[in-house]
Amino acid sequence: MDPADAGRATTGPGSPELGYRGQRLGLPETGPGSMATTGRRVVALFIDWIAAMIISRALVGEPTSTLESFATLGIFALEVTVLTWLWGSSFGQRLVGVRVVGRSRRLGLVASALRTALICIVIPPLIWDADGRGLHDRAVDSVVLRG
Repeated sequence: MDPADAGRATTGPGSPELGYRGQRLGLPETGPGSMATTGRRVVALFIDWIAAMIISRALVGEPTSTLESFATLGIFALEVTVLTWLWGSSFGQRLVGVRVVGRSRRLGLVASALRTALICIVIPPLIWDADGRGLHDRAVDSVVLRG
């Protein structure tokens, strides 16, 4: 590796290796405060969705109705937005030991709502950078960390 490339975090053909996820953000490689793994994030998402389904069925009933589907999405969005804003993690994230923080500030209500809305339209979380931050995280300058 060329000494001029030392510390540069780029990937692709002919470029130096990135290192670990979160290195460019100044985060530790492992332990609390390091980037949360994709597996933990997906498990947290499923826990939050299942909780929203249970609440929706209790309130609306008829698990195959369109109303129940929209109710589930609304409950999910409300739960994730409010708990991320107040606690720094949704119900599912809290259970798997991850938290959402703003890189330069606490994640406020508007940022939490925007991040959640982008999660609800599915595509933004599927597109991520070398540090594992999806478009929903980049839009509000947030990062998901372990414990």
